[in-house]
Amino acid sequence: MKQETSISVKSLTGKQKAAVLLMSMDVETSAKVFKELDMKEVEQIAVEITNLRDIHPNVVEDVIEEFYQMMTAQSYMIEGGLEYAQVLLEKTYGLEKARDIIEKVRVLTTVRGFSILKKADPAQLANFLSKEHPQTIALILSHLPADLTAEVLNEFSEELRGETIIRIAKTGKVSPELVTQIEHVVDQIAEATLSQNLASAGGAQLVASILNKSNNAVAKFLLESIEDKDPQLAIDIKRMMFLFDDIVQVDDKGVQRILRDVDKRDLALALKVSDEKIRTKIFRNMSERAAAVVKEELEFMGPVKLKEVEAAQLRIVDIIKKLEDQEEIVVGGRGKEDIFV
Repeated sequence: MKQETSISVKSLTGKQKAAVLLMSMDVETSAKVFKELDMKEVEQIAVEITNLRDIHPNVVEDVIEEFYQMMTAQSYMIEGGLEYAQVLLEKTYGLEKARDIIEKVRVLTTVRGFSILKKADPAQLANFLSKEHPQTIALILSHLPADLTAEVLNEFSEELRGETIIRIAKTGKVSPELVTQIEHVVDQIAEATLSQNLASAGGAQLVASILNKSNNAVAKFLLESIEDKDPQLAIDIKRMMFLFDDIVQVDDKGVQRILRDVDKRDLALALKVSDEKIRTKIFRNMSERAAAVVKEELEFMGPVKLKEVEAAQLRIVDIIKKLEDQEEIVVGGRGKEDIFV
């Protein structure tokens, strides 16, 4: 029989449960999970981890058990659909518990759908939503960030834009039937958006990975061939061929050359979410005074949008690619067939 505790699993919020689950894992596994989340989610869960103290082992066990049940339910749903999952769960946990698990999975799926929509291209999202009823559009947009909603509305016709904004303003209680419909629409859009993102990025990423392992002459020839047919695709592949974190593959002399062309504000932004290994590599190749300036900038920078960090990293990556093309630096990990020693 479990002891009574001041905190029960039922009293925990979703973020708190996520925090407890991560606290029960080893640091390496938790770090891998954090890498799959956006910065806002990481910050929120980190706050919960900081605030949660003296969690009774029974509560930790309950959270892990709930996580296991939900993963099992999702596995069943993928295998044979919602009805199949419910039948198997009822046999394992009983009717009432099975319904509770299924409902949690449905809510989690919808939340995940909204999370994907938040990262969608506004024009693409507007194209999907324009086929739906204005009330459905209004309710979905009301769950998205204001700046994304504004961009999506700008893509609509004047008539649909006006109708949608009025409905957003008048949004109140929502019927269960409409909630079900919205969940269905969100799932459809999220699935299509995710599929398109994977389709557009997957091929380019594969080519980038191949070219990363090729010698410079071969890589240059293939990129020029792609650029003749699709210049934008060639740019995307070039950027994928070198990530900011790959700067650790550049020797110290090369890093020093790169830093001469990098704006200090961009460098501070780029290092905002970088791990200690990358920061050490950068600061080791700067003068004490220059390193102190960047460290001070980092200290007083405050919260920044992830897209600003990524944009700064891309600008630095472009500098690295330019210097590599001019043979002023060498990036480790490439084929060496064209290098004489």
